[in-house]
Amino acid sequence: MWQRARVVGWSGGLAAVLAVVVVASAAVGPVALDYVVVAKVLLNALAVPVGVGVVDRTVRIAGLALTAPTPSFEFAPLFDFAVPDTARTIVMTIRLPRIALGAVVGLALATAGVVMQGFFRNPMADPSIIGVSSGAAVGAVATIALPVAVPFSLPTAAFLGAIAAAFGVYLLATEDGRTPVATLLLAGVAVQTFLGAVVSFLLLQTGESLEQAVFWLMGHLHLAAWEDVTLVLPVALLGFGVLLAYARDLNVLLLGEEDAHALGVEVERTKRLLLAVASVMTGAAVAVSGVIGFVGLVVPHVMRLLVGPDHRILLPTSALAGASFLVATDTVARSGPAELPVGIVTAFLGAPFFLYLLRTREVHAL
Repeated sequence: MWQRARVVGWSGGLAAVLAVVVVASAAVGPVALDYVVVAKVLLNALAVPVGVGVVDRTVRIAGLALTAPTPSFEFAPLFDFAVPDTARTIVMTIRLPRIALGAVVGLALATAGVVMQGFFRNPMADPSIIGVSSGAAVGAVATIALPVAVPFSLPTAAFLGAIAAAFGVYLLATEDGRTPVATLLLAGVAVQTFLGAVVSFLLLQTGESLEQAVFWLMGHLHLAAWEDVTLVLPVALLGFGVLLAYARDLNVLLLGEEDAHALGVEVERTKRLLLAVASVMTGAAVAVSGVIGFVGLVVPHVMRLLVGPDHRILLPTSALAGASFLVATDTVARSGPAELPVGIVTAFLGAPFFLYLLRTREVHAL
């Protein structure tokens, strides 16, 4: 009961922080909006389903148009505040998609960071440690540099590259059905180095598209659309649910693989599932936002210092904190005279903290 109260208390507090950050971020921009007006616009967007029907929708797959019946929901708004049409358009069409994508990407990266730090029993681990970000970079830059040879859209190519790199590292590190953590780490470092060289080579082939490729590699949210949110949100929420269900196993793995096996955890199966889910979440996030560093490193470590190592509370609190952190940093990134890629801001804040970790005892023990 006490543990549940801690989860509810911390999660409720961080959810309130996220709500405040979202309202503040939606009010900031070339056209400044009143915070109360922004809050009313966001409350007007809240709705509940009141009915369901079936409609025929047409989708295109590989050039073929397919029509199939799909469910259609009817919603009723919970609030009906009077707000200016201009404010509603600015918030709902321009700013909220970017904020929502930042929150979802932050949630995914922070949650994956928690898993990687628990998996490797090292608070210096982050989601890119097994080559996910490097693989996504290869896929994205290859799409820009070799558009004829890569028959995928940029987000699709980035996602496929991320998954291929992660599972390639896993296969390289696996022998006789076992995947030692140390071998996995070394394989990840080697693959990251190799893929970094591939990215550098591809950048030389981009020609006039070099600026686009470099901008993607810096991490960005400026092209966010609701379609991006609908693509990443299901992956992030489903992955988070699976990882939360394995929170106890993550706690036991902190004791070591032999002790975890003695306590009834199917170690190799659990490791495969955790790596797969964390890799897919990271790949989906990176595919739509580019490489955004330090979210998966800094946020989980800070939350571990605040709430402790129990993953039953660490996972939900890190998810909420990651969402707030990325929305806040993206607000800073777009608030200056010239908009910056959000990856620059997260690195600017994360690198000093990284150096701080190197000088403290927390680096050496989880």
